[in-house]
Amino acid sequence: MKKLFAALILASPFLLNAAHAATAQQNKMTTCNKEAGDKKGGERQAFMKECLSAKPKVSDAQKAQQDKMKTCNAEAKDKKGDERKKFMSACLKKA
Repeated sequence: MKKLFAALILASPFLLNAAHAATAQQNKMTTCNKEAGDKKGGERQAFMKECLSAKPKVSDAQKAQQDKMKTCNAEAKDKKGDERKKFMSACLKKA
């Protein structure tokens, strides 16, 4: 019984991630289905393939934050521990 309980505890993060991934895919499928509307046959199939394979769009703000993170990370490459945390915090707060 203890082994089963321990196995469930160890597996729970993986189960939660799998459940989240399934939910995200289900949401995407629902959205694409609504957007497909009255399309039929090959037209619908092509639309669904394109819609389901589309990557989420990254906003300009997200792109700027990613670029800032890359720059700060590169500048902090030699720093460790608290020194790195302080540097990254200050670097990311800069305008």
